Amino acid sequence: MEWLFDPNIWVGLFALIVLEIVLGIDNLIFIAILADKLAPEQRDKARLIGLSLAMVMRLGLLSVMSWLVTLTEPLFHIASQPFSGRDLILLLGGLFLLFKATTELHERVEGKVHVHTGNREYAGFGAVVAQIVVLDAVFSLDAVITAVGMVDNLAVMMAAVVISMAVMVLASKPLTRFVNAHPTVVVLCLSFLLMVGLSLIAEGLGFHIPKGYLYAAIGFSVVIEFLNQLARRNFLRKDAHMPLRDRTADTVLRLLGSKKRAVAGEEPEATSDTVELPAFEEQERNMVSGVLSLSQRSIRSVMTNRSDISWIDLDQDSATIQGQLLETPHSFFPVSRGQLDNVVGIVRAKDLVACLAAGQDITDEYVRAPIIMPEAGGVLKVMETLKRSRQLVLIADEYGTIVGLVTPIDILEAIAGEFPDEDEQPEVQVEGPGRWRVAGSADLHHLQQVLETDALVSETDDYSSLGGFMLEQFGTLPELGQAIEVDGLRFEVAELSERRIAMVLVTRVDPQGETA
Repeated sequence: MEWLFDPNIWVGLFALIVLEIVLGIDNLIFIAILADKLAPEQRDKARLIGLSLAMVMRLGLLSVMSWLVTLTEPLFHIASQPFSGRDLILLLGGLFLLFKATTELHERVEGKVHVHTGNREYAGFGAVVAQIVVLDAVFSLDAVITAVGMVDNLAVMMAAVVISMAVMVLASKPLTRFVNAHPTVVVLCLSFLLMVGLSLIAEGLGFHIPKGYLYAAIGFSVVIEFLNQLARRNFLRKDAHMPLRDRTADTVLRLLGSKKRAVAGEEPEATSDTVELPAFEEQERNMVSGVLSLSQRSIRSVMTNRSDISWIDLDQDSATIQGQLLETPHSFFPVSRGQLDNVVGIVRAKDLVACLAAGQDITDEYVRAPIIMPEAGGVLKVMETLKRSRQLVLIADEYGTIVGLVTPIDILEAIAGEFPDEDEQPEVQVEGPGRWRVAGSADLHHLQQVLETDALVSETDDYSSLGGFMLEQFGTLPELGQAIEVDGLRFEVAELSERRIAMVLVTRVDPQGETA
């Protein structure tokens, strides 16, 4: 029992346990990769069998150390280079590792991705276990030879093997889960196995590569990958603060095949030589985008602005009012006295025409009470009001000034795009490939869909039109011909009207700075 109180025994045991664990990591990683090919209910069994076989092999090799020593004796010579049994085992094991690591890399990096409509096909349990046995033989030989060189006491060697294997069994499941959940880690582990396979071949040919070099390279790669995983985790945590609605909307649009440029930090999709036709048309994607973003939009972005409102002044004579009705193809009109803010109510066009044709005054029975909602209210509230009232809704700012109106057509246009009246031109006109002529009053949300960009709308902006966006960018009213470039698009002022931007020429610019 004196050996229990020998500090050299305990130091040797601890050092050997650590070394056995380090030498077994590569074996454990490859077992995790092979076990992933099995059905989920068989993976734990395969890991336990693999590690148990490794322990049995190492204990068996330790018990026949006399035979193990003979493996270092030369069996034959080739060009004055001696080859022993150990050298042959290392050569075959290294070649096997290079073959398996290369095929696994090819399968994971360049292998075709198949979409399975049925159950996934898994590898046979026997085939996977057979490969694990071959790997155990290679790695066990290296580990046992290392143990023989470090410690003289057989009991200490066996205790170190059992303890290290117990630690590896406990760590195998979380390590396997982590490796299989991160494709980059799998590729990195396979690269490690290529290095190990090369070192085994070099050892078999008589070229000794110090293990410290390999472990230093592996350790450095592990540190870099740890930093990458930490950065990705921080990015995902930051992305988690994004409202659930926005994340859901982005996911749905990606599933629909949105062509918008990826946001910062998002990994680009892998390109393919085959062109896959989109499952959804562009108009369908735009409509889904309009629906998902409707509640996030301000009323200003969907309403008809005050300057474009057609309203009836009751103080004017009948001929003027009748001429205005004939020129304007609207069903409802706000009626006021003197100015728009002195609103009296809402009148249907056909009632106005009937009154004027009969020479009668517009009485209260034809005038509906106006519905005036604050500008700070949400679009969904306005939509609910429109459904109940079946008439237009006037929008007022915080000072009570009428700033616009909303009709059901305005809500529909926010979802499906423009529906120009007979007296209107489309706000976005295509003039050629990568070239558009856009009205300054064009809605930015709709324009983003047409131009396939995300750079025009921000939650903090207090404008909703292209003219407002450009005024914000210039900081002042620009001159005719002035232009800015945003997200690969060139916006040039094509027409000015009084103190506003009336028309803009938009051109897509290629990466070399030339217009399309």
